[in-house]
Amino acid sequence: MTRIETPHGHIAALLPGPVDVIGDIHGEIDALRSLVGYLGYDGAGIHPQGRRLVFVGDLCDRGPDSPSVFEFVAGLVERELAQCILGNHELNLLREAAKDGNGWYFPDDHDAAPGHFADSRRPAPADRSAIASFIATLPLALEREDLRIVHAAWDAPSIAACRHARTSVLDVYCQHEKLTKARVLDSGLDKRAASEKADFADRLKDSRAEVPLLSSVATLDELLQAGNPVRLVTSGIECAAARLFFASAQGRNTDRVPWWETYDDPVPVLFGHYWRWPSSDARSKYSRGEPDLFSGSMPNQMLGVRRNAFCVDFAVGVRHKERSRGANGSFECRLGAVRWPERRLMFDDGQDLALF
Repeated sequence: MTRIETPHGHIAALLPGPVDVIGDIHGEIDALRSLVGYLGYDGAGIHPQGRRLVFVGDLCDRGPDSPSVFEFVAGLVERELAQCILGNHELNLLREAAKDGNGWYFPDDHDAAPGHFADSRRPAPADRSAIASFIATLPLALEREDLRIVHAAWDAPSIAACRHARTSVLDVYCQHEKLTKARVLDSGLDKRAASEKADFADRLKDSRAEVPLLSSVATLDELLQAGNPVRLVTSGIECAAARLFFASAQGRNTDRVPWWETYDDPVPVLFGHYWRWPSSDARSKYSRGEPDLFSGSMPNQMLGVRRNAFCVDFAVGVRHKERSRGANGSFECRLGAVRWPERRLMFDDGQDLALF
């Protein structure tokens, strides 16, 4: 993989012509290969009709082979056969932030000690360097007259801030993080949040424990999210939760906000990040306890006040849990792609649906 320079500003022009926009992959290389085949691409990522692929980010973590996903996607981007944007999981790698599920990337593999994600392939040092170089070039969103693509939230002020930034994504992230934390320190909120965490330190390590909502922690997390445009476009808008729940091996005090319900721009937007459960049964088995933001909607239903927003993440990132329950080649949670401008939804099992 070679480094591809990104122009100033972090909102890039979307490729012209027909595209196939693929949702969060999370290291599921077999699902990716299957989906790309059903979409009509050959093994080199070439489509006979000149279509090109677009990836909404979260290529990695949890699944069995994140390095191969990166190699495939970066190769297509290098040959101008595809585009990819930065997801929150790539941002974590860019920040070198150890999180549950991304131990495969780090030399010490922090997931190994507790026995998590043991089947995740680790990269050779040269491959790790190539991955780091690739994710450093990724834009935060893509746009053209008829379509916008973002990982988590198309928030106009945050998009504008990212569009006009003239330093790296990491620098932009760190700059806003520093400013927000300074405001938090001045208010004393950090001390109140730290006190709450200390009071419940033991129970916060146990997902079975009863822990009340930590209101100061919730306020702190909400402010850190809202004050950082890079955070916001890659992991969405958040607000204080009704109750504490556990996700990614930690207690969470904020809920994700379904921003698309008030998205009133005429330009359609495609995004990932928020798992759309294939069934209530799958949600009951694999959910982390968070609210279902798509309750009452069909998998192929457009969202928002104008019915022009669509989440293309269909929870393929939970397949590691399905495997732990004995699934072997037959999965409930899937990898999806939206075909544009045809407005069709394709899954990695070959199911093809029209959006409505």
